[in-house]
Order: sequence, then C-alpha cells, then structure tokens
Amino acid sequence: MISITGEMRDHLNSALADRMPCLLGTASGDGQPQISIKGSILVYDDETLAYWERAKRSALENVGANPKVVVFYRNPAERVNLRFQGTATIHDSGPIKDEVANRAVEREMSRDPERNGVAVLIKVDRIIELSGNVLQERD
Repeated sequence: MISITGEMRDHLNSALADRMPCLLGTASGDGQPQISIKGSILVYDDETLAYWERAKRSALENVGANPKVVVFYRNPAERVNLRFQGTATIHDSGPIKDEVANRAVEREMSRDPERNGVAVLIKVDRIIELSGNVLQERD
C-alpha cells in the first residue's frame, strides 16, 4: 500500500523553496535514460505525485513513450534520500491540468504565464530509501 507520509509531503512540497528541487528520471521508448530537474513536484494525493511540465522537451517525450519514472528527493542536512517509482500520465487539458497548475509553486508557474504546459501525474508504486530499503510498495 502507498500512503505518502506527512513528512514526505512537507519535504516534497517545499523542495524548491528549500533549494533542493527533485530530479525526474525517465527513459525513452528505446531505453535511453534522461534526468531532469523539476521544481514543480508536489504531492497530489496520498499515492500520487504531480508536476507542471512547461519545457515540453525530452522528459515529456519520454513519458509519452515510456510512462515508468522515478522522482529523487535529497535533503542532505536532514539525511533524507527518497526515490518514488511510479507510472506517469500526461494531462494536457481538463480539471487535473487546472488543479496542478493552481497548486504548483508560483516560481515555476511564473515561467509559464500562459499555462501552455501540461500536468503530469505519477501514481507511486514504490518508495525507496537511498540504501535500497523499500519503505512502501503498492499491493
């Protein structure tokens, strides 16, 4: 069962303000890996992360071809290192896009004032510490 904890939520939702933005790992359809900094990662609900994709480059292309992703959060001062593995879905219109845009940090949204970006939801399947210890896993 996945249930993102309050502590995890606090870390992720303040990552950019704390100057520790998350990294998003994706892979193309043929398996070429890609790492992107995503300052807009947020906890959407107890089992889902979200982010605003404004660049619409390789990370978005990869998610379209291969929805398996990983989000890495690191806070060295508090010794928190978490990987969230899951399956991404793209929302280019509708209420989910609007909700993510409204909840994303202003600093990121100010770089896309016309809201030409898209929302991406990540249904989390596994939460893992850097040591490899699995904290939570979907049944």
